[in-house]
This record gives sequence, C-alpha cells and structure tokens, in this order.
Amino acid sequence: MRIQLPTIYPITDTRISSLTHTQQVKRLIDGGATLIQLRDKTSSARAFYDDAVHALRIARSARASIIINDRVDVALALGADGVHLGQTDLPVPVARQLLGRNTIIGYSTHDLEQVRIALDLPIDYLAFGPVFQTRSKQNPDPTVGLETLSNVKSLAGAMPVVAIGGIDRSTVQNVLETGVDAVAIISDILSAPERIAENMHNLMLRAGDKQQR
Repeated sequence: MRIQLPTIYPITDTRISSLTHTQQVKRLIDGGATLIQLRDKTSSARAFYDDAVHALRIARSARASIIINDRVDVALALGADGVHLGQTDLPVPVARQLLGRNTIIGYSTHDLEQVRIALDLPIDYLAFGPVFQTRSKQNPDPTVGLETLSNVKSLAGAMPVVAIGGIDRSTVQNVLETGVDAVAIISDILSAPERIAENMHNLMLRAGDKQQR
C-alpha cells in the first residue's frame, strides 16, 4: 500500500531521552506526532514488548501510528501498524508474508545500489542515510549528503523516501528541499526530554507539516 508520511518522523530512543518508550510516545503525541517509530537496540524482547504495549495503547487512543524498528516478532505480537527493517534484519519478503499486506514496512538503505534493490521489494517506504554525521547510531554508515539524497528521491519515483541521520532544526529545511517525503529525527527532539513536545511541535512548524494536529 502507499502511505502518506508525516513530514517529521520521530524515532524513540531510551538512551538519549532517559525515558521509556511510553513516556516518549506520550510527549511526542502532545507535540503533534502522528506516526512514531519505536527503536530499542539494548532492551530484552520482553522488556521492549511490555513497554511497547503501553506505548501502542496511548498511540491508538490518539489515532497515531506505531512502527517497530527491527523486531518483526514484537510488531506481530503487538499488532503494530508497521515495522522498519535494516539491511541485516529479517528479509523483507518474509516479513511481508508474516505481517500481511496491510502492515507498513519501511526499509533502510545507505547507497544507490541498495535503493535500486529496495524498489523491487514489497515495502511501503524507504529510508536513506545517514545524511549527516549522527550520534544516535553506533558504527554508522558513511554520510551521503544532500546531493545523493536528491538523486535517491529522483530514482525512487513514487516510492516515499525518508531522510535520516544527523538532521536537526538547522538543516531540516535544506533536507526537505531535496524533495524527500519525510525527515526522521531522533537526537534533536529527544536530547532535552522535558522539551520533547515543544521540540516536536517546533520542528513541525519549521517543516511546514500539513498533518499537524
């Protein structure tokens, strides 16, 4: 299926925010988020699941969507709105078979060849980056820059493209000028946990997000 992504695509991180996913989701929604990815590279599957159950309940009550990073098993158990997969995660066709055609599947790419391959996969959007240097990922791929990002959007055609990696309020407009559909942001929203709602709201205003609440 084709989805309309919000311009600002927030991703949770318990290490950066020092908050649970549930707490982050509540604050992000208060700031206007309509689609949120839960990303957890350190918790056990059980701990992540227990937290995500509450986060999903809050999101559903606010008519917001929840995407689970990496963990197809958790997404399936929760009945989440979607999953976001990386290059070394469960193969996309297998995930699609498990999750069904109505579940959102996003897919990370880091170079043009990976983008070309992704366009033949049963995905709903692709992410490309890191655009700039990022603090939220250990051992990140090489930065791609704005020119390559623009080329990816041209190559992707109707496939929605999410830019990710080191993007903040000072660069978000330049990134959007490449034509991408959405910008994923982590640190610039979460690093001051008491201002998550405010940061989310201000980024949406800066980006001219038409899906604001």
